[in-house]
Amino acid sequence: MRQPAPNIEQTHRKTRIISVIAATAIALSAGTNYAYSAWAPQFAERLNLSATQSNLIGNFGNIGMYAMGIPGGILIDAKGPRWGVMAGVISLACGYFPLRSAYTNGPGSLGVPALCFFALLTGMGSCTAFSAAIKVSATNWPKHRGTATAFPLSAFGLSAFFYTMVSAFAFPDDTSGYLLLLACGTTAMVFVGMFFLQIVHASSPYQAVPTDERPGVARRDSNRLRRASSHSRHSSKGSMGETGTPEEETSLVSSGTITPGDNVAAADIDDTEPKHAANHPHHKPEITGFRLLKTPKFWQLFIMLGLLCGVGLMTINNIGNNARALWHHYDDTASHDFIQKRQLYHVSILSFCSFLGRLASGIGSDWLIHHHASRFWTLVASACLFAAAQIVALVLENPNQLFWLSGLTGLAYGALFGVYPALVADAFGPSGMGINWGAMTMAPVVSGNVFNLAYGRILDGHSYFEGDGKGGGEVLCREGRACYGSAYWITLVASGVGVCWSAWCIRHEHVEKMREARAREGVGREHEG
Repeated sequence: MRQPAPNIEQTHRKTRIISVIAATAIALSAGTNYAYSAWAPQFAERLNLSATQSNLIGNFGNIGMYAMGIPGGILIDAKGPRWGVMAGVISLACGYFPLRSAYTNGPGSLGVPALCFFALLTGMGSCTAFSAAIKVSATNWPKHRGTATAFPLSAFGLSAFFYTMVSAFAFPDDTSGYLLLLACGTTAMVFVGMFFLQIVHASSPYQAVPTDERPGVARRDSNRLRRASSHSRHSSKGSMGETGTPEEETSLVSSGTITPGDNVAAADIDDTEPKHAANHPHHKPEITGFRLLKTPKFWQLFIMLGLLCGVGLMTINNIGNNARALWHHYDDTASHDFIQKRQLYHVSILSFCSFLGRLASGIGSDWLIHHHASRFWTLVASACLFAAAQIVALVLENPNQLFWLSGLTGLAYGALFGVYPALVADAFGPSGMGINWGAMTMAPVVSGNVFNLAYGRILDGHSYFEGDGKGGGEVLCREGRACYGSAYWITLVASGVGVCWSAWCIRHEHVEKMREARAREGVGREHEG
């Protein structure tokens, strides 16, 4: 009866690895909202949009990406990850194809409200597909969440770079072709990846074989495992392609991370363990839904993400406008095609550095944990990089050096999101990861809008219409960094607050751990007595 176990174990490990690869492929097509600045200036010029209108369309993409987190998370947690991915496929197709059509048909084909709606759909599709990918990665590898989620997170950051590079070869200097690539590429890659995405549950009915031959213990073990399996089946109701593994329960318990089944199992793990073990400070309960709002830890993470993500989104959405303003001031002979290539160049740098930041942050945070340090140190590094990027933006005048701004912003933004899913899973447990991550990603909705609209209004205030003598023309700003500089003073202050807040988070976590250690010592003395 026990001989097939290694084969089952090997099969489940293979399934988890394939699922991480599928999640990474899905994430590679779920981060295309960050490529907005690669085509936004040409899109705005083609449709005669102001900088504020262009930023508004970009903001709706961001709103879809972040505001869809909670409903998308509910769908994923209730029905399974493939439902979230399918919703993403439909939304991406319904968003990008109309945007491409609007660009092809020219001014008047679609109004700004319609453009905002279709941008919103692209964000919603990206969100649900990406949330499903993260849910699978975080759930399947409980002992290595930082590393497992680092791969889809990094691919998400690399998405803009990937599509920009493919477009440069397939559709050089062709914004319509770029939008067609986004429409076809994102829907096809996410759809194919969906079939290989599976959750491997931590408990399985095959675990009922007892490890202790004493009759009393065997009966208790069997009951315990039966309850865990029942919970797993209940939690995956309606999901597709989910399997179980006998190996992971031990690793989940030993790592101090409790799945829903383990809340029951923890009380029966040892004859000598007290009855209230499930409430022991070491065993953190699962927290999700409205209970999050009553948890100080949630607001601590929520505020931090809102501040720093808003700072990053302003540059991500406007690096193309930065390049345009600097080149028009630095060299008035720079051609339209030359500036467009420079915009794509900076979007690629930003995306690639975001990829590096996410990968380093996810793996690095696991390294910190294994060396008894706090994951929050990665947030300190991210906030410091953001602050440095804002200073660069305020002093930079030579557009040839703009890579410092795009590179630092990409690294900071990547480091921020590379560690955040692991922080959320550590704080509130993995079972409600879809909803919890969705709630957390609501944070940038306000800050991202405020910073982006401030940038748009400031740029519009310095811009004017320059005719081409043929009845056409474009809106330009030739003042260099003065076109947008005031916006970066706002984000510099926000970055400074982020540095202080992340340092306070480390201190707060240390105090919490000391309190829990004292509580455990007290429980231990009580038990001995």
